[in-house]
Amino acid sequence: MLTFRSIELEDKDTIDSYLEYQNYRASDLCFTNLYSWGKKFNTQFAVANGWLFIRFKDNYGRNSYLKPIGTGDIRVGIDMIVEDHKQFESVFQIRGLTNEMIHKIDKVLPGQFDYQLNRSVSDYIYTSEKLIHLRGKKLQSKRNHINRFKRENEWEYQSLSRNPEMVSASKEALERWMELNRQDRDPTLVYDDFATTLMLEHFDHLGLKGGAIVVNNEVIAFTIGEPLTEDTFIVHVEKAFNTIHGAYTIINQQFVENEAADFMYINREEDMGMENLRKAKLSYQPDILLEKYNARFKTRDDTTG
Repeated sequence: MLTFRSIELEDKDTIDSYLEYQNYRASDLCFTNLYSWGKKFNTQFAVANGWLFIRFKDNYGRNSYLKPIGTGDIRVGIDMIVEDHKQFESVFQIRGLTNEMIHKIDKVLPGQFDYQLNRSVSDYIYTSEKLIHLRGKKLQSKRNHINRFKRENEWEYQSLSRNPEMVSASKEALERWMELNRQDRDPTLVYDDFATTLMLEHFDHLGLKGGAIVVNNEVIAFTIGEPLTEDTFIVHVEKAFNTIHGAYTIINQQFVENEAADFMYINREEDMGMENLRKAKLSYQPDILLEKYNARFKTRDDTTG
């Protein structure tokens, strides 16, 4: 019997001890995301028999699991969450599966699951070289935005990691940003604000890196991220004021150049099915669209004939 409980800040070392051995590049497998978005998804964890289990609610309140993380027989891990799920009335499901994860599951449990693409949670991954240099005709507009920003503003880049005062300044910028964007009435904005605030409040404990663009002694854009795998850096938060032309473009480029240039890939996470966010992330020409799938057991009709 698995004993699940909510993820707290002090659980970081325990959860990281499992996550550090995976190399899926998936944004779900990161303590900061599990912890800071735990309120929205009622995220819980359990550890047993050498496995890390993550249980949460999907957007419809249905019980869900991530792929068990460990080094043993994956059949054992899946059997344990199947048994745990018997207490719930909803259909058993594993969410956030990449093709690499599916291959490992199908290798030992062939033909057991149906897999459905969940495009809204698929991750956008770029090479750091692309985001720093923005070369080529397709990214010409990005270079134009940056050049205009530099012409029109006296600006500087400040690292949150090396200047603790910038963490407080970014909190103030978040408050101003939220006030300007509340009129959008986007229900996810409240959770986004909560998650971002947690990241800033526990910036050092979470081992985060951050950067800000300062104009006239005021933060007009900031970003937060951290190493995800040996070759991939993940960007959790990017906030900028649309009233300043090119603010989003310059923080995107400067953050990677100053904080993540040593990593081959930058995971800028999902678009949550939001059309404007999808358009923005596609405009940077992702090198990898890390597709994620939901798995459910095949019905009897699916497995016969």
